[in-house]
Amino acid sequence: MRNPATPGAVIESAELVLPLLPPRDLAAAASACRAFRAAAAAVTTRRAADAARGLEPLPIPFHNRVDSKPYAYFLYTPFSLARLSPGAQPWGGSGTRAPVPTWPRPSLDGFPSAVCGCACEAEECGGPRCACADAEADAAGSGSEAGMGSLRECGDECACGPACGNRRTQRGVAVRLRVVRDAHKGWGLHAAEALGRGQFVCEYAGEFLTTEEARRRQRLYDELASAGKFSPALIVIREHLPSGKACLRVNIDATKVGNVARFINHSCDGGNLQPVLVRASGSLLPRLCFFSARDIEEGEELTFCYGDARVRPNGLRCFCGGLGCCGVLPSEET
Repeated sequence: MRNPATPGAVIESAELVLPLLPPRDLAAAASACRAFRAAAAAVTTRRAADAARGLEPLPIPFHNRVDSKPYAYFLYTPFSLARLSPGAQPWGGSGTRAPVPTWPRPSLDGFPSAVCGCACEAEECGGPRCACADAEADAAGSGSEAGMGSLRECGDECACGPACGNRRTQRGVAVRLRVVRDAHKGWGLHAAEALGRGQFVCEYAGEFLTTEEARRRQRLYDELASAGKFSPALIVIREHLPSGKACLRVNIDATKVGNVARFINHSCDGGNLQPVLVRASGSLLPRLCFFSARDIEEGEELTFCYGDARVRPNGLRCFCGGLGCCGVLPSEET
């Protein structure tokens, strides 16, 4: 049996423990000894190489030529969750593993779902005869917020599999992206390859919240953001139902738990991404997904309009640089 005090045992222990630590604790552990310092540096390098922690089909690296921050720390989820699993999420370990598939998505505990109405055969699913398929609707037709389209896809009860053409948003981030640091805006999401118009980029993943919890968190976030050192990522989606007498409100908070969409910055001019509400057959809650609104060049920052529900005089400054920039980031009326 190896002596627990030997350098090899220390390094093995570090490789198990350090990937579980947040940045502050990782820095404290690095000061313990030379072996921990080297192991912590390796963890930091691996974290900076992939914001998605291997949970997406492609790595999404951080790039920072502005300051000394190598990465942004948060818990990663490829899809929105109704309940969080307890426990730490390892990030930056030396072990290599295949990405966790984002399909099929787990059921959302506490949220009811309907039965899929798709009666087509597996080979027809997603084709012109597929009952789940639906062309993208404009904002007026979908009943969603202005500027937002809608899309229907096959769901878990359909006969088709993940390769179905009517599941284009369910296979994770399949385009090359990078998270880039800006002196004014902080982190932002950039295209690391050229994207064609209408190409799926990513969905907005985080925690599904009740309206009561969303309002409570927004009050807290507003207070913290007023100090100028906090950037919340809570988004509110309102979808007017066909009857016109009710509105479905979906709250997604990616502040602490989310995916790379949390880095997409606001553009007062509308941005180059089109937000689309995607509902899979059999699912009650829609997902917010982003498609390229036009051809996007490699290296271009990805942005969309957060909305114009409320502009606060003392709100966070906007640095989008657009011709129509109002100087302050919009804030949802929660």
